[in-house]
Parts: sequence; structure tokens; C-alpha cells
Amino acid sequence: MLRVGLTGGIGSGKSTVSAMFREVGFNIIDADLVAREVLNIYPEILDTVKKEFGETFFEDEGFKRREFGNYIFKYPRERIKYEGIILPYIKNAIFNRFDYYENSGEKLVILDAPTLIENNLHKEMDYNVLVYVGKDTQISRVMERDKLTHDQSLLRINSQLPLEEKTEWVNFIIDNSGDIINTKEQVLEIANVLKLV
Repeated sequence: MLRVGLTGGIGSGKSTVSAMFREVGFNIIDADLVAREVLNIYPEILDTVKKEFGETFFEDEGFKRREFGNYIFKYPRERIKYEGIILPYIKNAIFNRFDYYENSGEKLVILDAPTLIENNLHKEMDYNVLVYVGKDTQISRVMERDKLTHDQSLLRINSQLPLEEKTEWVNFIIDNSGDIINTKEQVLEIANVLKLV
């Protein structure tokens, strides 16, 4: 079974491209969805978060995810500390899903992961695809989508490896700075190549 990594930067349009690959008929493992699921499956993660970061980010309704996100993106060492807590659970869940698909006889599965390269998951893939846009486009999209200020958007973007650097680690690049039709053409072209592998 082919394992294909799909990555990009925040605001690059990776989720749109992921949906296009799904339309083509490829199975997708969404790392962001996995990250949310492991928080529900393993309560010990949040117990550790509470112990390491204090009770500030918790209330009766539960974990204040957005406030915690703003905090860890502002302080990189804290983000690294949090990733050290949650990443082993995420990686384990991802590879369990790959095994499930392989045992089900699937020929190709895509891992949609924003920090694919930062967390060295690209090394576990047969091929890697990057969704690319310029930094100004990234900033404006993040501000609009997440209702964040320019500085908050920049903190999130800068927490990831620059897209220019990511180009060195991938096999395919989708330029998502044009219109949706242009992006879809690139997705279909890559899908056809991958089907032939």
C-alpha cells in the first residue's frame, strides 16, 4: 500500500486539496481530527496538560482549546512541551489507521498533516505532496478564517517550517495561489500519477 503525505502551512488551502483527493476516491487520514480524537479517548493527556500548564485553561465545560492554542503559539517552548505530551498518541493512532487500511486491501492512503515534515512523518511516507501559497496569502486567509489579528496569524504561521523550506522535502507541489479550477487540475494530475505507481 502506498502511503502519501499531504502537507502545507496554515492557510495554504490544504484542507481544500485534501477534500479534492477524497473526491477522487482516495482514503484520507486527517491528523488534526486524530489529534482531537485522542484527547477524548485518552483523558490522561489532559490530566498531564493540567499538571504541566495549570488549571487556567480548564473550566466546567472542559478544555479551553482556543485559549490554550493562543498561549502555546505565543510561547514556542510551551508548544514543544505540549507536542511532547500529545504526539506519541497521535502517531500511534495514525499508524493504527494505516494498518487498518492496508489490512482492508487499500492500495493508497493519504495522511493529511500540517506538521508532517516538522514531526518527521514525511520519512515514513512513500511520496509527499505540498500545498503552497505565498506568505501574504497565508496571513490574509488565516486572519479571515480564524478571526485572528495579523500578529496572532503570524505566530501560528511561524510555528511551522516555512513553505519554501518544505519544498525541499516533497515529491509534488500544488500551487494553490490561483483559482479553484487550477488547483483541481493539479490535484487530478498528481492523482493520476499516483494511481500508476
